[in-house]
Amino acid sequence: MSENISVLLVDDHELIRAGLAGVFDLQPDMTVVGQAGSVAEALTRFEELRPDVVVTDLQLGDGTGLDIVRTLRRDHDDVGLIVLTMHSGDDQIFAAMEAGASGFVGKDAPSPEVVKAARHASVSPRSFICSGLVGAMMRRGAAESTRLTDREHEVLVLLADGLGAAQIGAQLYMSESTAKSHIARIYQKLGAANRAQALVTAMRIGLLSSVQRQPDA
Repeated sequence: MSENISVLLVDDHELIRAGLAGVFDLQPDMTVVGQAGSVAEALTRFEELRPDVVVTDLQLGDGTGLDIVRTLRRDHDDVGLIVLTMHSGDDQIFAAMEAGASGFVGKDAPSPEVVKAARHASVSPRSFICSGLVGAMMRRGAAESTRLTDREHEVLVLLADGLGAAQIGAQLYMSESTAKSHIARIYQKLGAANRAQALVTAMRIGLLSSVQRQPDA
């Protein structure tokens, strides 16, 4: 890695690229060596320039910044890859991390945060930096804590059909006590105190969105 960090900017808006170039050019240890407005152009420019860091927008006319990240990361472990976007939801953060990005920054972030991410990427290209990562991971963990097993989902469907524990046990070939245990775990995962609350929560988060009432035997 050279002392001066070379940067390639990728965005389909020329004004945004110019603004970013102005920010980086103010840094004594950074130089913008090239710009690109599409995925195809970015990959071509990278091969020509071999920059230390690529800063790319997420949405581009011929693809996404993640296409650039995946393509470059496949063959270049040492390049820093920063995704810069207006769309900074949890799904985008995890997608960037899983694609092999070095960092993820929202376009509404202050310019020093973009510079900090680029410096980080130049020295630790395979470690992911994002100011919203901790919150995103906490939200993902909370969502996963409500995930039901296949058997629990079967029990939930029968609860929605109005069956009691004894009827559920008979229909699923389990004891009444086992059915009650499944029901208790469903209530716990959904934060519910009773059947009505469990069904309302299940509908709200989509667990029962496609369930139709079972015909009577």
